[in-house]
Amino acid sequence: MIADRIRQARLAAGLTLVALGEKVGVSHTAIQKYEKGFLTPSSSQLLNLAKACGVRTEYFFRTHTVELLHPEFRKLSAFGKTAQDALKIKVAELVEKRVELLGAFPELPFPAFSPPAGLPERVVSLSEIDAFSDLVRNAWQLGMNPIADLTDTLEVLGLLVIVVDEENPGFSGLTATARTEDGREFPVVAVSKRWPGDRQRFTLAHELGHLLLEGRLAEGIDEEKACDRFAGAFLVPCVAVRHVLGQQRHALEWQELYGLKHEFGLSMAGWLQRAKQCSVITETAHLSMFKRFSAKGWRKNEPGDPLPQEHPRLFDQLVYRALAEQYISEGKAAELLGIPMMRFHKERQLESSDAAAHQ
Repeated sequence: MIADRIRQARLAAGLTLVALGEKVGVSHTAIQKYEKGFLTPSSSQLLNLAKACGVRTEYFFRTHTVELLHPEFRKLSAFGKTAQDALKIKVAELVEKRVELLGAFPELPFPAFSPPAGLPERVVSLSEIDAFSDLVRNAWQLGMNPIADLTDTLEVLGLLVIVVDEENPGFSGLTATARTEDGREFPVVAVSKRWPGDRQRFTLAHELGHLLLEGRLAEGIDEEKACDRFAGAFLVPCVAVRHVLGQQRHALEWQELYGLKHEFGLSMAGWLQRAKQCSVITETAHLSMFKRFSAKGWRKNEPGDPLPQEHPRLFDQLVYRALAEQYISEGKAAELLGIPMMRFHKERQLESSDAAAHQ
């Protein structure tokens, strides 16, 4: 087990045998022997390996293994197989911690994820996706108002949301099914920790679209375009678009879009698109505004303060819930949260004002 973990940690860190050996102070041959189980590293070498690969030493001894089934990447061509394999290992490591925590509960603390009942079996055009999204929102009792915390909303519904530290700009999202050793399965959605909140939210909604629209799209409908349409409609339903912008407009102000971006968590460009899709502005008006939007350089970086990032909170809450119910020990709680015991004791007693994220 330790041998496999060392190899996985190295690949996830993007290190060659030689590079890891140099960081640890041993030969690349020694690293290779560690990974094949021919040689067992000492405790000090394990500490160095963990530091070099950016993991805690507990990672090498974790017994809960998870297999990521049917991983589907939304990516650019620059995000090749090596980068994909490294990312899958990172995601699996984070999922393992969640599965280990869930295994401590006598029953799952949230329902198993499933698409709402009553969704249409066939979607024959992109224009039908708005109504499809409204059905999803209604079934999950989300109303038509902004979804303040999308990550929390999805996790409570049974999705495992993973915010992974991935700097490669070619990564655009991942969906997979995590299968545990005992046969349990959990749907997983992963986004990058380094993105602004509006991109994270749109990607989460886009990946949700893949899960819900799978097998429902008529032949000829582009799945990526369908999931983009679902993402926009899920974040901002047409009834909300028309309520805040009006039924029909000749043009929109940039300040309007900026304010709505921070209210609904959809980018300014996304709001322009939704205004066209909901027939608030014409195709011609949208094209004119989008050209000006692009000319300002806003397609790459939108103006003003970025939208705050999404932070999965359910995992931390469940750690403290399991601790309160005595399903896990203090040491296990600190290990799952990835923080030293001294810091854990302070945070448990609310002695620290630091709200730094653990994941």
